[in-house]
Amino acid sequence: MFSKKKNPSKLDSEQRELYENARRRTLQKKRLFQHFVVFLVGAVLLIVVNVVIGYKEEFTPLGYNWFVWAILIWTFFFLIHLINVFVTSSFMGKEWEQKQMENLVRKQRERIEELDRKVKKDHPAPTKNPDPAPAREEPPQPRNPDHPLNT
Repeated sequence: MFSKKKNPSKLDSEQRELYENARRRTLQKKRLFQHFVVFLVGAVLLIVVNVVIGYKEEFTPLGYNWFVWAILIWTFFFLIHLINVFVTSSFMGKEWEQKQMENLVRKQRERIEELDRKVKKDHPAPTKNPDPAPAREEPPQPRNPDHPLNT
């Protein structure tokens, strides 16, 4: 009556899940923004190192300066990160994950039921016979004429 037991309601767990999802999403976007800032600073630094300082000016793979290739490769990785945060997470969010889990659980249950039916078909359990066989009677023993009861 006076105990301080708290029953965590479903609403609390839903709120906690929503909060965790929002925290995860915010962290994803924060890391993407950090990646973008580092990308911009790094690209400017690569250009400065090659153009202003003249480091490896003669190295031009496929006719372009090396810093152009480095920035293009970095841009590719940034775009993958961007797609992962804004496109993939939107389509494959919590709802998608929940649907996939439900589908897998349903398939597993169907497979278990199918295996159970197959086992019951191939190896049926012995049923109790309602008409049990009569107990075996022992064959009569040969009479011993010397025994005192057999007179």
